[in-house]
Amino acid sequence: PSGVAFVEFAFTAPILLGLGMLGTETAYYVVTHMQISQIAMQVADNASRVGEFDVLEDKRVFENDITEVLVGAEKLGETIDIYENGRIIISSLQQNSDGGQWIAWQRCRGSKQHTSPYGATGDGASGTSFPGMGSGSKKIKASSGQAVMFVEISYTYDSLTPFDFLDDKEISYTAAFNIRDSRDLTRLYGSEQGQDVASCSQYTT
Repeated sequence: PSGVAFVEFAFTAPILLGLGMLGTETAYYVVTHMQISQIAMQVADNASRVGEFDVLEDKRVFENDITEVLVGAEKLGETIDIYENGRIIISSLQQNSDGGQWIAWQRCRGSKQHTSPYGATGDGASGTSFPGMGSGSKKIKASSGQAVMFVEISYTYDSLTPFDFLDDKEISYTAAFNIRDSRDLTRLYGSEQGQDVASCSQYTT
């Protein structure tokens, strides 16, 4: 009897192990989706709040403020290597002088080669042809005197187990928040003072 049980176990163990690993991989993939969605929302929320506080004038936002937001995203996504396998893009969507939408500035971080499908810095600077940002027919738009912090994350999934059927799948999420206070929308400050710029032309972790 013990010999029969051993043979049965030898046949069933690989199947059980395989099913267990398959379940683990699927669960990890779903959790990774949730994490990236949460990171996108947190980055957009944080970017909407930053700025130098002064009761006498609109908040000025500095390059270091945006860099700190991106560093915070690294902490949130360190278990999935967010910057080794992905890229985060923050855009300031505003109204131009013609009442149209435009991307006033854009900052990025991450080693993944990815360009925003929604636009780049300067798009829509004049006129009203730029529709706003986001997928689908209903684009996100900024109101007059306001800005929308539009965040995109593109991430290449890295399998946890030898079941690599999900490996290299692209996970993409976006999030957007209106700025929370009166903000100086003319530009990002600080680059002239030597503060690091999270340039979208660079692919770094």
